[in-house]
Amino acid sequence: MEGCIFCAIVAGQAPSHPIAEDDAALAFMDLFPASEGHALVIPKAHAENVFEIEDACVRAVAGLARRVAVAMRSVLAPDGMAVYQANGRAAGQTVFHYHVHLIPRNEGSPLTFHGRGRADDERLAELATAYAAKL
Repeated sequence: MEGCIFCAIVAGQAPSHPIAEDDAALAFMDLFPASEGHALVIPKAHAENVFEIEDACVRAVAGLARRVAVAMRSVLAPDGMAVYQANGRAAGQTVFHYHVHLIPRNEGSPLTFHGRGRADDERLAELATAYAAKL
């Protein structure tokens, strides 16, 4: 879809730090992480939200999200993991392409779902490589 940053990432027209992909889904590092290691999993086919996405795409995203979450836990050993998916501006959705946030959490860290600053590209690439190696 024209103007969608996630569609541009899928098409290789926007920068990203990919972790893994299959025919229907793509996982990559969040450039504005809520915590170190924050990743996103999206369907390759554009769908704005849970109300529009095809069932098969939801299954593909959920399956890849689980695999990446297990890899994240192995690499970072967080105390917990927030798995978050928002639908609509009122729910906190800021990119209108269905996506799942995988946010490593540690005791005492603030509970947020969107980061404010851009992460270091070298660190993102390092984490993406580490996660991919655990898949």
